[in-house]
Amino acid sequence: MSFSTQLPTHPQLFAVFPGQGSQQVGMAKDLYEQFAVAREVFEEASDAIRVDLKKLCFEGPDSDLTLTENTQPCLLTASVAAFRVAQKELEFKPAAVAGHSLGEYSALVAIGCLDLGTAAQWVRERGLAMQKAVPPGEGGMAAILGLEDSLIDTLCAQAKEKAQGATIAPANFNAPGQVVIAGSADAIQQAIALIKAGGEFSGGKAIPLQVSAPFHCELMKPARERMAEIFSKMHSAQRPRSLVVPYVANRTGRINQEHDLVLDFLIEQVDHPVLWKQSIQYLLAANFKAAVEFGPGKVLSGLIKRIASVAERPCALTSMGDSKTLQTLETFLTDQRKSPAGELTL
Repeated sequence: MSFSTQLPTHPQLFAVFPGQGSQQVGMAKDLYEQFAVAREVFEEASDAIRVDLKKLCFEGPDSDLTLTENTQPCLLTASVAAFRVAQKELEFKPAAVAGHSLGEYSALVAIGCLDLGTAAQWVRERGLAMQKAVPPGEGGMAAILGLEDSLIDTLCAQAKEKAQGATIAPANFNAPGQVVIAGSADAIQQAIALIKAGGEFSGGKAIPLQVSAPFHCELMKPARERMAEIFSKMHSAQRPRSLVVPYVANRTGRINQEHDLVLDFLIEQVDHPVLWKQSIQYLLAANFKAAVEFGPGKVLSGLIKRIASVAERPCALTSMGDSKTLQTLETFLTDQRKSPAGELTL
């Protein structure tokens, strides 16, 4: 199905794709069993990296699926499979897309900017590089709840000073009052201690995250350099194609319609924070009023709901990751077509 010849399903609807952490054993299994297009997705991605992604996704075990180098191609494949089923069965086409971290690759594959096999190779290398960037136990991440962004900066500055200059910084701006920080293990512990002590951080809560590396901070510089090296050696056929559907880049939180910038943004997002809150705020301000999450779970739907609530801009939400939710999506799209359209201001 050619995006260039298809109008959006609804001019105010965008699609989103989850990042690492949303994976679950069994994801996309029934889509694979019921839809040929889903089987084609799994076969293409598996062949590209010579890994049985079907077995990893459907059978696990969880300990294998959660290895970063496995998680990233598996989640990419499951998310793209869900999208292509909706595309095939419902002639679904969004007016814009966005993905959280790894999900940015899924979004770019979904709209035809990146080839699936190439993206599968890249995200597997990305996962390996991110895992190797920091030795186990030397980095960490924590979710900070209930604090304004300005206090997050203050928190990181104080934790860095207490940890004698160790790295710590915001990694994911997920939603109002929900920011993930990343950095050296000792600096993360200092930040958690500062939250517990109260004071100017009273009302905040810190939740240590069980992650294999401190993603999206300057400690990921070796992974960023590895991705830059990979992209520099790619074949001409692997280059990003024209963006016939605009996407919101993690790095900027703004719509990008220039395919020449895609690789730069993918390189930079490795060691810079994910501007998810800013991305959704931008889309809502541009008068997008509905979103569909493709892939396992509803993590992004929950974040979008919170962002929309604080912004006081209604946003209809649904998710699609299996055959049951495909039926829900069909009803959702029918309802959205009946909704009054407004002018988008991209």
